[in-house]
Amino acid sequence: MRLGSVHDAGERGPGWKGYAASATAVAACAAIGGWAADPGSRWYRSLRKPPWQPPPWAFGAVWTPLYGAIAWAAGRALNRAEGPERRGLAVALGVNLALNAAWSRLFFARRSPRAGLAGTLLLDASNVQLLRRVHRIDTAAGRALIPYLAWCAFATALNADIARRNR
Repeated sequence: MRLGSVHDAGERGPGWKGYAASATAVAACAAIGGWAADPGSRWYRSLRKPPWQPPPWAFGAVWTPLYGAIAWAAGRALNRAEGPERRGLAVALGVNLALNAAWSRLFFARRSPRAGLAGTLLLDASNVQLLRRVHRIDTAAGRALIPYLAWCAFATALNADIARRNR
């Protein structure tokens, strides 16, 4: 590494570009998803929910560091990937974040736990694909995505239970 370089050790591309792109995409996902979510709505409050559902404040407390981990892991992997591998990762990340943001629209805007469940199942499949791609490029970045997969799996179970209770 030459003095004054913006490259991180071991990274092929400019260190800040991958991180900036992933952070921007993740922030857009969080904003779009958050805009559509309305856990305070009369409709949502009227749903029958399982006793193991976390309190409302827990979702923001969990998603904030998860979004940070996604941005870091994706940025690190984007900086290390090249050519078709980098383009494939960027597409996989974009699809994943679109599915992530879409869940709020499916569940809250459509007022449909079943539509939300379909969306979160697609997100889970996308999460596995994203983790595999990232892990092939950088194992540390791949490991950073594991809590995201775990939380989404938990959210899928919660969504499934809510859909079952509110046919």
